[in-house]
Amino acid sequence: MEQIAISVQNLNKIYKLYDKPIDRLKEALGFSRRKRYKEHYALRGIDLEIRRGETVGIIGTNGSGKSTLLKIITGVVNPSSGSVEVDGRISALLELGAGFNMEYNGIENIYLNGTMIGFSREEIDEKLEGILEFADIGDYVYQPVKTYSSGMFVRLAFAVAINIDPEILIVDEALSVGDVFFQAKCYHKFEEFKNMGKTILFVSHDLSSISKYCDRAVLLNKGEKLSEGSPRDMIDLYKQVLVGQYAIAEEAEHGTDLAEDAGIKAYAAMGARGRAGGAATEKGARAADISGGKGSPQETGRGEERAENKDGSPDGLEGGADVPEEIDTLEYGSRQALITEYFITDEKGMHTNAVLKGSVFSVHMRAEFYEDLPAPIFACSIKNALGVEITGTNSMVEKAFLEPVAKGEKKEAVFTQKMTLQGGEYLISLGLTGYEGDRFAVYHRLYDVMNITVISDKNTVGYFDMGTELVVKDV
Repeated sequence: MEQIAISVQNLNKIYKLYDKPIDRLKEALGFSRRKRYKEHYALRGIDLEIRRGETVGIIGTNGSGKSTLLKIITGVVNPSSGSVEVDGRISALLELGAGFNMEYNGIENIYLNGTMIGFSREEIDEKLEGILEFADIGDYVYQPVKTYSSGMFVRLAFAVAINIDPEILIVDEALSVGDVFFQAKCYHKFEEFKNMGKTILFVSHDLSSISKYCDRAVLLNKGEKLSEGSPRDMIDLYKQVLVGQYAIAEEAEHGTDLAEDAGIKAYAAMGARGRAGGAATEKGARAADISGGKGSPQETGRGEERAENKDGSPDGLEGGADVPEEIDTLEYGSRQALITEYFITDEKGMHTNAVLKGSVFSVHMRAEFYEDLPAPIFACSIKNALGVEITGTNSMVEKAFLEPVAKGEKKEAVFTQKMTLQGGEYLISLGLTGYEGDRFAVYHRLYDVMNITVISDKNTVGYFDMGTELVVKDV
């Protein structure tokens, strides 16, 4: 049976918000019988279990309750209601300065933190050399920490947190302060901790780190837990939250007329046309959640099957491209414009999903517009199997298309590039977005809509092959 390291049940944290400071004083002194404050739920009804040995990432927009949750788990803040049970010794690296006395020097703060966690002075003595070596801040360790730069501070704080042998490590967005060498050292330590079977709870806006290091991710929004699952899925849903698309996706899923809210009828027209081109299937709107927190995520159905040509290839993909039947596509957007068809061609113009490393290939994306739009942006990105976004570009970055389009127009964007990725399997995502004044709008997005296999007889280190020409000569 798997052991539970952290168990959170129906957790709520409510803050009282007063319009004026005098109202707080009147209530504290009992001078007023009426309620003079508004209740703000920093966390509402959070349930969460973290198994021993897991690395779990928590993601969400600013103000979603991530830091509050960690503070309650570590005992820094008390919950308004609900329960938190922790089985194991915790070491926490919360916001800069938490747990440190600014007047003490670095050495004194090491002993202060170690004592708070439960170590004796003799045990801290044994670990001191390792902490100082990891922090690597030299003689500054003998100076008051109030004189430290933010980089020096986080070095010392992280060195203390990971070198006192915790069973549970909790990190809240602290590593972004250190330089690249220190960050690499920290993540290497993460790997060591994972291999040792320690539990890590990790809050970060660095989605690549969440994808790479976490076994599972939890998505919070406005104090509520919207969903939890694989890092790749949660990151995709988080991107919907960022652009405010979950409500639209949820309404589409339940058959709501989108025209009322978005002023469009493209979605209904899309269904009536039977998916013009057949390539853009409705595997979509897998329920991410957006600001506004309308309900919990739900799965939509797989939708209509792709239309097929006489030769058995999907409609629009003449030449029999090898397209997998089950690609787990996330689809959302306002649908003022739609991506109706997509495919890959090799340097000879043949439809394919297998590309030779070093050759030229093209990603094709066809779109139809149902409203006049000022300057739509066509985007394409490539992820690996873990969901790490490796590369991508768009028509605005490339300065390839900066024109308005009229209702009823159809466009095809062709992204032609040389394949320099290492051999393996990758996923392609497509997007149709734009700016309406200062507001960023998503018209249609298709995440993980196609796979591409890179065929290679030589793989170098990392994601890309730099095309190195190596010469060894006598000197």
